[in-house]
Amino acid sequence: MGFVSLIFALSRACCSPIAVFIQIQGCGICLCLATGWAFAAFVRNREIERMKDNMKAGNSFAFLYSDIHELEHSNQVNLPRVSVVMPLKGFGEHNLHNWRSQITSLYGGPLEFLFVVESEEDPAYHAVSRLLADFKDEVEAKIVVAGLSTTCSQKIHNQLIGVEQMHKESKYVLFLDDDVRLHPGSIGALTAEMEKNPEIYIQTGYPLDLPSGSLGSYCIYEYHMPCSMGFATGGKTFFLWGGCMMMHANEFRYDRYGVVSGLRDGGYSDDMTLAAIAGAHKRLITSPPVAVFPHPLASDLSFSRYWNYLRKQTFVLESYMSNVNWWMNKGLFASHCYLSWGFVWPYLMSMTHVVAALCIYIRGYAQGETAFISNGLLLVTCQAICTFTELFSMWNLTRIEVELCNMLSPEAPQLSLATYNWVLVFIAMLVDNFLYPVSAFRSHFSQSINWSGIRYHLKGGKISKIERTKDMGPIYTDLGGKHLGKKGAPPKATFLGRLVRSLDQWRQPKKYDV
Repeated sequence: MGFVSLIFALSRACCSPIAVFIQIQGCGICLCLATGWAFAAFVRNREIERMKDNMKAGNSFAFLYSDIHELEHSNQVNLPRVSVVMPLKGFGEHNLHNWRSQITSLYGGPLEFLFVVESEEDPAYHAVSRLLADFKDEVEAKIVVAGLSTTCSQKIHNQLIGVEQMHKESKYVLFLDDDVRLHPGSIGALTAEMEKNPEIYIQTGYPLDLPSGSLGSYCIYEYHMPCSMGFATGGKTFFLWGGCMMMHANEFRYDRYGVVSGLRDGGYSDDMTLAAIAGAHKRLITSPPVAVFPHPLASDLSFSRYWNYLRKQTFVLESYMSNVNWWMNKGLFASHCYLSWGFVWPYLMSMTHVVAALCIYIRGYAQGETAFISNGLLLVTCQAICTFTELFSMWNLTRIEVELCNMLSPEAPQLSLATYNWVLVFIAMLVDNFLYPVSAFRSHFSQSINWSGIRYHLKGGKISKIERTKDMGPIYTDLGGKHLGKKGAPPKATFLGRLVRSLDQWRQPKKYDV
């Protein structure tokens, strides 16, 4: 009886004006996400319809060019040179396929690939060496050993070393992560947009996550989906994804706007730093509608590796270049935390109403004693309708992006929406939005992060100290499950154990290595 009384009290409390406002706000968040995904789906679907119309008109190469005349030799011979710089770390189950998709691009102009590794001991070095041996004399590619970073993140260091090694006649440089699976016409499409509009400062794209089945992989899919609407504008955007960024090569040759020094001198995140530079100088960032790339997640992606990934994502907001950048990051920090928990709390309230209604049904109470339950169930019904609308909109955008990816890569194994588990997607929405503020506050108070076995410390928004421990650190990266070649790694900890250690590390940031 005490439990029932407690549930009734909670249900009454959840019908208070403040609680009702929170639940209505939760419904509003669901509908805003649904609207954003609907617009993103419209933009992507418009590209699908354009390709279908071109195919009906006789252009069987619409996945490469909307105008088939652009395939003529007179046009292809004048295409500008592009240098593709790929900073590598470790080797995983999807890397070989991803690298093949990159070096077998059907771009008709001069093209070089620079695979940049930290050292020859990196497992990626030997894997890339074997791959390039198979394509000897077919592609212009080489491996660059960058050495250890001392003033910035290892990824940024590798990128800058790659830029130094690029061909002197390259007009554009394309930065790609090793988990990007390109379409045959991706480089050509990005270059065409740069040629069409010289005002473009950076062109970017975004991944379509392919969950492997674990809850951790669905949490990452759910984490990326709200951001996807910012990249599906079909043109100008304020967002930037470091996995795919094309820029004018001269921006780096002449250090325009301090792009090289901004990255090199304490830079932690490549995309956040470049986005800050573009914003400060009012430069244009665009994302063409065809720039969506399949991103298969590791088949053994555990929940603890998802947590590590989330930690690195929230830690990005602690890095900045200027006071304006600091205020923007803190605004993102506050709004994301507020909206994340504002999304989760209504479901907890709805659960209370449902449990109370079940108690009434099972035990049998007079209607006058439980009149408040009808109001609670009305809120539950509204929440359920908004949740269904949100999930449907997410499903529709994913369906359209899967179809677009299949059309852009007709030679590749076709992707399918049938592999997605939408019950796990809903659970992941709750888990990810609950954990985001926890991770964000953890990042704010620690000011340090372990990234692939390297601990970075921030001061004033920039890297101030880099620690490397030879025999400690993770042996796998988070998303792709890439082996990093570490020896003597500690026993694998549970997610709960990692979370307890993280909470303790708020007070002792140097005691543990996440």
